[in-house]
Amino acid sequence: MNPQQTATSLGETNATAILFFLAFVGLTLAITWWAARKTKTTSEFYTAGGGVSAVQNGFALAGDFMSAASFLGIAGLVALSGFDGLIYSVGWLVGWPVVTFLIAEPLRNLGKYTFADVVAYRLQQTPVRISAAVGTLAVVSFYLIAQMVGAGNLIHMMFGLSYEMAVCIVGVVMILYVLFGGMIATTWVQIVKAVLLLAGATVLALMVLARFGFNPLALFQAAADQYGPEVLAPGKLVSSPLEAVSLGLALMFGTAGLPHILMRFYTVPDAKAARSSVFYATGLIGYFYLVTFILGFGASVLLGRDAIKLVDKGGNMAAPMLAEAVGGKPFLGFISAVAFATILAVVAGLTLSGAAALSHDLWTSVVRKGKAPEQEQLRVAKLASLALGVVAILLGILFKGQNVAFMVGLAFAIAASANFPALLLSMSWKGFTTRGAVASMLTGTASAVLFIFLSPTVQVELLGNKEALFPLKNPGLVTMPLSFFVGWLVSLLSPEPEASGRFHEVRHRMHVGAETEAPAHPPAPGAPVATPGTQTT
Repeated sequence: MNPQQTATSLGETNATAILFFLAFVGLTLAITWWAARKTKTTSEFYTAGGGVSAVQNGFALAGDFMSAASFLGIAGLVALSGFDGLIYSVGWLVGWPVVTFLIAEPLRNLGKYTFADVVAYRLQQTPVRISAAVGTLAVVSFYLIAQMVGAGNLIHMMFGLSYEMAVCIVGVVMILYVLFGGMIATTWVQIVKAVLLLAGATVLALMVLARFGFNPLALFQAAADQYGPEVLAPGKLVSSPLEAVSLGLALMFGTAGLPHILMRFYTVPDAKAARSSVFYATGLIGYFYLVTFILGFGASVLLGRDAIKLVDKGGNMAAPMLAEAVGGKPFLGFISAVAFATILAVVAGLTLSGAAALSHDLWTSVVRKGKAPEQEQLRVAKLASLALGVVAILLGILFKGQNVAFMVGLAFAIAASANFPALLLSMSWKGFTTRGAVASMLTGTASAVLFIFLSPTVQVELLGNKEALFPLKNPGLVTMPLSFFVGWLVSLLSPEPEASGRFHEVRHRMHVGAETEAPAHPPAPGAPVATPGTQTT
């Protein structure tokens, strides 16, 4: 099949894709039914009761991270830009050692459900949790928009349904996962999705390499012959060194601030399992990005960039088009269903982290001062999940036809600017205060949103203005140091002896966990929030 036919056939209803899609949804709904019988407490709803093994959590973490942006986006970037398409995957991958050595163990030992538990551990609960929830919901919202719009476009192209109907289907199925199955269902949906995605991408890469005698060098040489030697050199996608550094900072440290990733460390029984799960996730994600490199170059050589742009100017359909070119319509159906499963699972994880911010950080900890009964906490968590699901559907429909790539970058920029500095300072600096934490998180959130709005991505590419007021496409180089500086300065200007006095307790618990090790059971109803003894490790 030639590339033109491939491009044309993508707009037709694909029966195989629908069958695979229905099979996946049926399997995951069965998982949700099974998980719903086990989800009776807030601990089970938010963190699966801490009963997920390191290997299972490693696959779930990889599943959370291997989103549509990773599978469809990176393959498309490599197909259209060559070597430079790897800047995103390298930036994301390099973030995982930061998570391993700085975040995983202290987070598991200090927190309970969300990263705000850690920041607020020795500080005043109410202002810190409100500020953390603002940053979390900002990250989740922009990430959700990107995933929902991607799902709508994919199903619209593959299944022949209207865009609005596609977005509603994604939203309804995702709400069912989270509402009834909580973290147990979301974890197993991520595991199933990760296995399917890794298997599908591997088979597709092998089918591409078969065309070149299973020699990757022959594939790269074919790309160089077709597009010139510069396709194997950096500099085409990000030519400015400042742009490269800024984007790299946002991707690397944003990984350590994503709320749906950080929440996963509470699903394992102890800190050792948290570290091990990051180790497994890093290996799986690293392998996956190597495979997408082959897919991107394979698409550019076997399909041609013009054919890819004909379907989607951003190149997001390069992987499905390649699947049809090398494996026919049945394989296209499988890969498309896997891509859809990827979006669905990530949206479920995002919704759960947003619901935790609303119900645990705001309602239980701020409104009810940690004294809400167990059933009330669970009820509010489910209502928050339902509300976020409806909001996700509305946002997906509202942003129809928009270029949403900048929203993913914004999500990482906010995570790197608002969440990561406060999280690191709270664990490593004795002088960090409540006012410093609030100022750091709000400054990071507001500055990232403002500078992205003033950037060339929005002002020039989206709004059509001649020039932008802020020169960088990604503001990480400015907003992350600004957040650290503001947190440091405000803390110096407003010392908090009580917070400083509890720092020794924080350091001790970061390294050894709670004083009394307990099995993975939920805390007693109405237990105080973020005080010694309430953590199950």
